Parts: sequence; C-alpha cells; structure tokens
Amino acid sequence: MKTKKLDLLPLKALKVNDFFWNKYTGLVTKEIIPYQWKALNDEVADAEPSYCIDNFKVAAGLKEGTFHGWVFQDTDLAKWLEAVAYSLSYEPNEALEKLADDAIELVGKAQQENGYINTHFTILHPGKQYCNLKEGHELYTTGHFIEAAIAYYEVTGKDKFLNIMKKNADLICDVFHTEKYKNAVPGHEEIELALMKLATVTGDDKYADMAKDFIDRRGTEPNYLFNESKNDDFIDVWHDPNPYINEYGQNHLPVRKQKTAEGHAVRATYLYCAMADIAQKYQDESLFEACENLYNNIVNKRMYITGGIGSSGVMERFTTDYDLPNDTNYSESCASIGLALFCRRMAQITGDSKYIDTMELALMNTVLAGIAMDGKSFFYVNPLEVWPDNCMPATDKNHVKAVRQKWFGCACCPPNIARTLSSLGEYLFMQNDDGLFINMFAGGEYKTTALGGYKRLNIETKFPFEGKITISISDIADKSSEDDAPSDKKIYVRIPEYAQNYKIKINGCDINYKTKNGYAVLSKDDIASAWKGTSIEITFEMPAHFVYANPKVRADAGKVAIKKGPLVYCAEQVDNGENLSSIMVDITKPINEYWDDNVLGGITVIKAHGKTVKHPEKYDNKELYLDTPAELEYKEITFVPYANWGNRGAGEMYTWLRRFC
Repeated sequence: MKTKKLDLLPLKALKVNDFFWNKYTGLVTKEIIPYQWKALNDEVADAEPSYCIDNFKVAAGLKEGTFHGWVFQDTDLAKWLEAVAYSLSYEPNEALEKLADDAIELVGKAQQENGYINTHFTILHPGKQYCNLKEGHELYTTGHFIEAAIAYYEVTGKDKFLNIMKKNADLICDVFHTEKYKNAVPGHEEIELALMKLATVTGDDKYADMAKDFIDRRGTEPNYLFNESKNDDFIDVWHDPNPYINEYGQNHLPVRKQKTAEGHAVRATYLYCAMADIAQKYQDESLFEACENLYNNIVNKRMYITGGIGSSGVMERFTTDYDLPNDTNYSESCASIGLALFCRRMAQITGDSKYIDTMELALMNTVLAGIAMDGKSFFYVNPLEVWPDNCMPATDKNHVKAVRQKWFGCACCPPNIARTLSSLGEYLFMQNDDGLFINMFAGGEYKTTALGGYKRLNIETKFPFEGKITISISDIADKSSEDDAPSDKKIYVRIPEYAQNYKIKINGCDINYKTKNGYAVLSKDDIASAWKGTSIEITFEMPAHFVYANPKVRADAGKVAIKKGPLVYCAEQVDNGENLSSIMVDITKPINEYWDDNVLGGITVIKAHGKTVKHPEKYDNKELYLDTPAELEYKEITFVPYANWGNRGAGEMYTWLRRFC
C-alpha cells in the first residue's frame, strides 16, 4: 500500500468536451439540474411528489405543515447541491449559483442550535436526535450534506455551507464519543467517507478519527444496532416487526474480518469507500486487505456483466456467490455509483488499473442506463432482462420498471446520477510526484502541474466506439516554469483489459513502452523536450465479441452476451420483435458492427446471426404444452448498448440470449 495516495485533478482544471460523454454531461446544466429542482419543489406533472424543499421550509419555521416522504428525503437536496457545485466548475452560471445559495440559506435556517440538521426528526420528533440509528438515516443524511458543502466550497470559494456542516459534524464528534454512544455505528454508511473528506479539507483530524471509530466499532459486541430498539428513547421509524439483520448493514462481523460483500449494496460500497480512505490515511494494512478481499468477491462472484451489484430486490442486497438472476435483480444505480467510487479509491491507493476497468464498466453501463437520453426520466433498478407484461405489482418483479420514471418518492438515484455526471472529470485522471495517470479516455481540455510546469492536455477521441486517442501537450502561457530540458515526470496511460494490439506513438514515432500495473509508462526517454509540444497517439482494437458466464452462474447457463470495449450490448424488442426469449445466437458465425447516425443519436450497432421461432403468431391459440418443438427460422439479431436501452419506447430487453453452435 502506498504511503501517499494518488490525487485527483481539481475539477476547475478539467473541461470535458467529448464525442461520447457530451450526450450526458451536456444535459446536466441544461436539463438535469433544472428538471430535478422542479422535482424537489413538486413541480413535475404526473411524477411522485418529493416534498423535499417543502420539508425544509417547515423545519425552518417558514411555513406550517408536517413532514412528508422518506426519512432520508433531505439527501435529494444535498446531492442536487453537489451536482450544482460540480457543474459550476466547468460552466459558471450566476442564476444557478444564486439558486444554490438560496437553498443553502434554507438549510441553514433549518439547522438546530446545536448544529443538528434533519427535517424528519426536527418536524415529527422535535428534540429527539440519534434515537434510531438503524432506520433514521440521520448520519447518512449529514454525510451527503457534508460532501455537497465541500464541493461547493472547493468550486465557489464560499464557506457558508461548509461552516453549517462543520457545526453538524462537530455535534456528531461530541455525541458519538459519549458513554451512551461509545459502541454506536451508523445504520446506513456514508458519514464515514464524508468525515474523511472533511478532515482533508479542514486539516482537522478529529473528523477522520471519528470516521475510524465508526469503522472500528462496526460488527463488534455489544452490537449497538441489533440492540438499539431496547433503548428507552428509541423511536420506531419503519415499524418493522422483524428483528434487525446484521448482514443487511454490514454489521455481522468486524470489518477487517469481512471477506464477502453482504447486505444492502449501496450501504456496502459506501462502507468500503470509507474503509479504503481510512486504510490509506492510517496505513492500516489489515483494513486494506479487507478492502481487497471484498473487491475480489464482488468482481469475481457477485457482479453483473454490466457492473451492476445487488442481485435481490428484497432488501436491495447481495445474496450469495454466483447468484445473478437477470430479470429480478436490483442493481440499483446508486450501488454502481458506490462501486465506482470504491474502485477509484482503490486505484488511488495502488495505482493498479484493474480497479479502473471495473469503475469504467459500472459507469458506462449501469450508471448511464439509469438516466434517459433526454435527462428527464430515470431507472432506480437496472435489470438485464425485461418483459414489460410481467413487471407487475405484488410479484417478485414488483421493483422492476419497464420504462424510466419521471421521479420517485424514494429518489436517491436521480440526483446521485446527476452529481456523478457533473463530476466526471474526477474519474479521468490521477496524479502524484511521479507524474500523471490517464484512467479513462474522454475528449476535452485538461490542465495539470503533474508533468513539470503548468501544462495543457487537449484530448480528442471517439472512444468507446473507436480505439484511437490523440493527446496534444502544450505549456500554458506565463504559468510554466519548465525549461526545455526533458522532464523526469511520467505519463501513465491505462491499458484497458479489453484492448488488443495496443500501440503508442509520440510525435509520430512508434515507441516500445514499459508497463506497470496495467499502465503504459511514458518517460523522458521517449521524448526530446519537456513534454511541451508533444503529441501522443494511442491506438488499440476492441472488436465486438461474445462473452460467456462462468458455468457456476446458473442464470446464464447456455447463454451468450456481447461486449465492445467497455460497453455491454443488449437486444431490444424495437429491433428484434416480440418474445426475445425465443431467439438463439449462432456463436459460430461472425459478429458484424457498423456505425449508424440514425440510431440513438449515433452508435455502433452490432448484428449477430441466429434463429427464432417461425410464425410465432400461430401459437397464440395452441395448447400450452406440445409434443413437438417449435419450428425455427434464420434470424439476424440487432444489438445496441445496454446503457441506451429503453429510449425508444417500452418493450422487451435481453442482455443474455440463448446460444447454439
């Protein structure tokens, strides 16, 4: 484990302008943030009400009323404010900043004298605080507001929001070191990673120490969460007659002894983020080893091909190894965001590109599938197989939606996706004293001091549909102290696990690069000057290909999927007709791929050969069970990126199809 982690580049230095990502990031300020503000104010017609802003007004004493919504409803505003902050870093907007300032003012007015902020308990149980940690989400809510406050401070320089949340964090540090709470831990993890961020920004390690205490207490005896309902001041929130399940909240074992990912998938990944942060800061090898074990269990035995996690809609949880059903899974958008955040932290600690491979997979498939291409509807749950007719209430598919929803009463995912897209730059690069790490490929203009002096990188690419990336490096006028001597700083360019025939040219000349932890290492031996004026061209092949699941994954036995680079593809009814389950793919025939400007705003379409039932309409009035198999005929099968499914109307979707040879 490195004694000093790799740093992220500041968002203000990163301006993404990319062939692929602009479809999404371009929506953030124009569509997503304004739309979500309307949703938070209950102004979206035919959508579930949020009540979020209304709750804050009631808690602040600005209007009469009561609390509505989920106990964690406040976090929708926190994540919206965080998304706004990130967006202001690359697209200043005075009106939007004023709107955010007003929202922050409202949060401040709802804050109690001791620093406490939570509209649910302030309105419904005034004076009662931290009386139900397993269900109350108070610490989780504070965590999201701390993250938002830090982002807003770093982008705008305004510290009002940060000071509001420092006061709340100070309260937590005081309360959770008292005798009553000496064994207490958060029910839903999030505060831990937020406190680690706060320690970094403020330079005050009491916040990091509090986060570490929460981590060290988790899963130990006496088990606070399991016994909490016996407390005299316990306030029942969900009125659940069932006993608390420790695995649900990763509270079944001390964290250093946890080797399998258990329970609620979002809670788990937020916990793992904090574990990674704390392991690095305190150089805790046993905690880091636990992070590695948990990562390996997820990617090798409990993760979907799309980077989705959480295979059960019951408790939104991990289940057991290789249990990956395609039509009843949960794969919450927030869980894949949490996985991406965990992977990014592990990459910062290790400099190993395998974590970026997983991060990219989650971001470019499950997370992007969570939002429509117009930015105005969302998936909370991300199945790999959908038959709209059987997505019915009061069934095991009760949670599965065949079309994206305008909003949710429990709307944690839409603003989480917004903050992720608006902070995309934080996933692209890392840096340390050794140089610059290029993790993901996205066009744009990026500024860094990691190469000696102050440099500008202009990147052009059509990735992920083409494997060519061009990087031009130049000095930034009046800000570079670099002379013309070759810099000893290196550039580390990720070699994705799917890349074939990976080549690099510098200033038009092929180079024989060295590799380290999945990165191509470019050094002063490869250039004639101090990086300025340097042109780097990276090329690799990433043909569409068949993918087969480990035979222990029962749901995918005898089936095949298709990937191209980081993108998983799927078959939709709009292209292939009804009853996708009857289609079989011929894996002996080649896959064809071509660009089509007219499909989903421009994508690479993939075609495969196969068979399907001949004249399916003749079976409409047949008996249910027959003595002879259905007659088959040739079928050309069309595949589009999973990230884009459901943007052309409701219909069936399959990621895994039966195969034959």
